[in-house]
Order: sequence, then C-alpha cells, then structure tokens
Amino acid sequence: MTVETPRVAFVTGAESGIGAACAVALAKAGWNIAVLFYRDQNAANVTAAAVTAAGQKAITVQADVSEEAAVEAAFDHVESTLGTSDVLVNSAGLNQSGVKVVDMELAQWQRLLGSDLTGPFLTSRRFVRDLVKRGGPGRIINISSIHADDVHIGAADYCAAKGGLKKLTETMALECASLGITVNAIAPGMILTSMNAKAIADPTYRKSLEANIPLDRAGTPEEVAGLAVYLASPAAAYITGSTITIDGGLSLVMAQGA
Repeated sequence: MTVETPRVAFVTGAESGIGAACAVALAKAGWNIAVLFYRDQNAANVTAAAVTAAGQKAITVQADVSEEAAVEAAFDHVESTLGTSDVLVNSAGLNQSGVKVVDMELAQWQRLLGSDLTGPFLTSRRFVRDLVKRGGPGRIINISSIHADDVHIGAADYCAAKGGLKKLTETMALECASLGITVNAIAPGMILTSMNAKAIADPTYRKSLEANIPLDRAGTPEEVAGLAVYLASPAAAYITGSTITIDGGLSLVMAQGA
C-alpha cells in the first residue's frame, strides 16, 4: 500500500467501542475517515470530532449494514465526498442474545446474522468492486471474536455469525490476493465496551470475569485499534487470511479444570 495522501478508511460501527477506537487510531496514522453509524448520530459526531482533532477529514454516514441498498448508498456518498476507500474496517455488529436455540425466534437469528455476517459481506463486496475499478491495493479488517472458535451457551446466533465471518475472511483473502487486497480478522476476547456495560459499571463483577483471563484484566478498544492500524500499514503487507487473537490469553484456558 502506498503512503500517499489522501488515504481513506471506511469504518463501520464507528460510533462507539472498537469501531470508534479504530476510526480515531487510523486518523492518527494518517487516514481520512468515513464514520459509518447505525442510529446514534450524536455518538458518530463525537468520533468524527476526534478524527478532526487528529488532523484528518471525517464524514458521518448512516446505514444499516444488513441492507444492500443502504450499503451501496453509503459507499456512493463516501466516494463522492472523500474518495475511494483504501481500508475497510468491519466493526458494526450486535452482541450475543443470551437465548438458547430451543427458545430463539427466527427473527433474532436473522437479525444477528444480518448485522454480523451479511453486513461484512455487503461492505466487503462493494469495497473490492470499487478497488477493481480504481486499481491499487487495499485492506479489509474484520472485527470477529474468540467465539468464532470457542462457543458459549446462549450465543449460537453470535458464534455462528463470527464463525462464518472467519471463513468469509479466509475465502476473500484467496479471492483478493491477486488484486493486492489483504483480508484479515481480529478476534477480541473481553474488551471494555458497551457490550460489556455491566462489567464497566460493576468492578466486582468485572474482577470475577477477569479472574479467568491469564493477564488478569479485560482489554481496551484502543488495544484492538492498535492492531487494526498495524494490519492497515505497509508492515502488514504480507499478512492475509489470518485471524489474530487479542484476548489476554483467555482462549488458551477454555479447557482447563475439566
């Protein structure tokens, strides 16, 4: 990837959590940012302001990533405003429902797969199509989860979506290699975002969960974002089709004690 400007990163779910941290970290590394959000315009504005404070351009774009027309319109707007994106970070998604399969409604299953798997499919497809037209390299970075491999009761919808995202990542890495586009995933463990609101609000509860983590603490969105910046950088040009785990060692101890 060249280091020439302008560089554009399209970040979904950028109104909060890991997506917001990725948007700001990429801005500090020299990218202009398309802040894609679902509902919270005010939160998206906060992310955009942080991007601007880092010296880069930012626009906010509203879209439901599970809807094809919405994704296409969002990319059209970004391209006409900032230019063709060089980096795509797929961070938008929903958390596990906590409902067992026997009790899960089809609508819940479809809703989560729509956001966590169909969304990255739609955004990645459009991203690659744009780069084929323009020419030049690019990066796709999917925010997955350790639950792509390590399942959890009440999370069949989430685990299935993240498992599918892992295979989408690997397949696209092969398909896009000749185009100079790398495709990788990041698999976080326990990260202190709104998806772990109870752990943030209740230190005692948080410590009970952190006791299962070898490094004895939860991670931060900024630590995940640092990895995303690396994967977007020239230093990661030879990495594709990989899922990089960032979980403090949690996934290594899943089978301990039994």
